[in-house]
Order: sequence, then structure tokens, then C-alpha cells
Amino acid sequence: MTVAFATCSLLPDGSDDVQFLTAALAELGVAAEPVIWDADVDWDRYDLVVIRSTWDYTDRRDEFTAWAESLPRVLNPAAIVRWNTDKRYLRDLAEAGVPVVPTLWDPDDIPSGWPEYVIKPAVSIGAGDTARWGPGEEDAARAHLRSLRDAGRTVMVQPYLSAVDTAGETALIFCDGEYSHAGRKARILTAGAGVEGPVRDDATRGRVTASTATEAELELAARALAAVPGGEDLLYARVDMIPGPDGAPLIIELELTEPNLYLQHGPGSAERFAKAILAQG
Repeated sequence: MTVAFATCSLLPDGSDDVQFLTAALAELGVAAEPVIWDADVDWDRYDLVVIRSTWDYTDRRDEFTAWAESLPRVLNPAAIVRWNTDKRYLRDLAEAGVPVVPTLWDPDDIPSGWPEYVIKPAVSIGAGDTARWGPGEEDAARAHLRSLRDAGRTVMVQPYLSAVDTAGETALIFCDGEYSHAGRKARILTAGAGVEGPVRDDATRGRVTASTATEAELELAARALAAVPGGEDLLYARVDMIPGPDGAPLIIELELTEPNLYLQHGPGSAERFAKAILAQG
């Protein structure tokens, strides 16, 4: 069996996850290697392509999803990739009754009832073109909103939840439908930074630490995954959530395409994923 871990030209050797998984698969006698997704490659030579650190696709989403659909065997499945690479999937989850962070889609103006809010495009990763806005920043926030709409991008506006600054985001990692481990990520966006500088430049920015999922978080993750069309074929899933105003968790993102799986924070997780890859191959 041969496995390709799809990555991007910015990370030709793959992410840390790829390194961990390659080593774990080698222990099982499976050959695996990182391969740049948009390179001139004979993908038929691989028994399975596992999408991992393809973190440059957002400006070429149609090309990326067409590539996934062209592969003979890919995980997660290409239909999942198409659905999940546009955050409008959050509307599908909300319509299925899954608690998600409240979202305004393509609003004509900034919200009037939220003290602080986040504006971002529906196709993005890593806080790209994302900013947090608050009182006194209305003109800049409107300019941000207009710039995204003028570029033909679907715009999302969400309230900035204060729990980001205290509890942070919790990410639950699932392997072949089973809960594996969890990580907690410190806040990324800072107040008043604007779209040109949406992230903190201190040592705690986006830091991930090991965490333990609560029963409420596990229940919410199960509800979200049950609402995924074709979700029974998922190799991996990362369910990102944050406490809402009442303390109950809300889905902020459901990462099914190229998430960091935080394998370094889950003892034995690389081996679990390697066995799942072998079983699905």
C-alpha cells in the first residue's frame, strides 16, 4: 500500500501531522510521502490520497475541489471537501438544529446590536482576511465588509464571544468516527487590529495545549458530525467550539478538509490514525 499526504508548495515536506503519520504508517509497513497537490503528479500510482496541509487553496477553491474529485481514492471524500471548504456549511448545521455561533450572511451593513464582531469571508483558513471590530471602528468595519463583497466573496459577520479571551477555542479530534483527543487554542484576533493586522504578535497567539472534552462538548460534536452529508466516510474530523453567552458550547467551525489534528497533544493518536488509514486503504 502506498499513501500520498497531499500538501502545498509552502510546506513541501508536509506539516507536523504528516511527519507523525508517515512514521506511524512505516511501523505498519505502509509507504507514505508528502506530495504537493497542484504539482504534475501521476496520482494513480498511490492507493490512497489523504488531504492534509493543502493550505494555499483558498484563492483557487474551484481548482482544488476539482482536483479532489479527479482522484481515484481520496480522504476525506471529495464530496465532503466541496461541502466543507465553504463555511456556508454552518447554515446547513444550523438548519439541522446544531447550535452554531450566530452568523449574518452577506449583510448590507455592520450589526447594530453586537458590541464586538468578526467579519470574514466564507472561504478562508487561518484567519485570512478576517478582523475583529468594535465601538468607534464602524467606518473601517464597513470598508472591510464592502471590500469582501466587492471582490465577490460571501461575507460572514459573527458576534465576538468573550469566552475566546478566557476559555479559548476547544477542538475535538475524531478518528474514523471515534473521539480521539482534544486541544485548546488561545485567541488569535485582537481588538482594534483591523484587517491588516488581525492577529496578536505575542507568544500566546493561537497557542494550542492539550485539553479534555466535556460531556456537553462531546454531545455537540456528535450532533454536528451526524448532520454532515456523507459523514459516515470521514477519516478525520476536527470540531471547533467555544462557550456561548450562557456557557453552553457552540460550533465555530467543523474542519473536515485539511485541519491540523494536534497529534502531538494526543498520546497514541498518530498510531490510531495510521491504523484507520490502513483499514480504509
